[in-house]
Amino acid sequence: MNAPQSLTIGTFAKAAGVNVETIRFYQHKGLLATPHRRHGSIRRYGSADVTRVKFVKAAQRLGFSLGEIGELLKLEDGTHCREAAELADLHLADVRAKLADLMRIEAALSKLVNECRAHRGTVFCPLIATLQHTSIDPGGSGTAVKI
Repeated sequence: MNAPQSLTIGTFAKAAGVNVETIRFYQHKGLLATPHRRHGSIRRYGSADVTRVKFVKAAQRLGFSLGEIGELLKLEDGTHCREAAELADLHLADVRAKLADLMRIEAALSKLVNECRAHRGTVFCPLIATLQHTSIDPGGSGTAVKI
């Protein structure tokens, strides 16, 4: 990496694998400090800034919100493992709840697609009927589909 604080914003963005607008957005959100201009010159960034942006991007890939990432950044010295684990545990619970919702959605859609394929030559469409009502008994099968 270049000498400390030697990267222009464009070079910094390229080294971090993001675009310049992302750098400015992170600065606006308080996830990244905006360096001072030295004697009217352009701002310069260093390898620690690159590492910080890569940390933010890695946390985003794990689904952490920017607010959660801000909290994790406060713990970035690595000595607050318990607090980091607590944040991650809350996020994990949210991920698991979303997975359960997605599994419910997948089951409902799968059932409706199969019912649509079974209703050939009729005007009635189980998928459309279900979307028009919150709960429906398609085709008189005795089973309600709840979405």
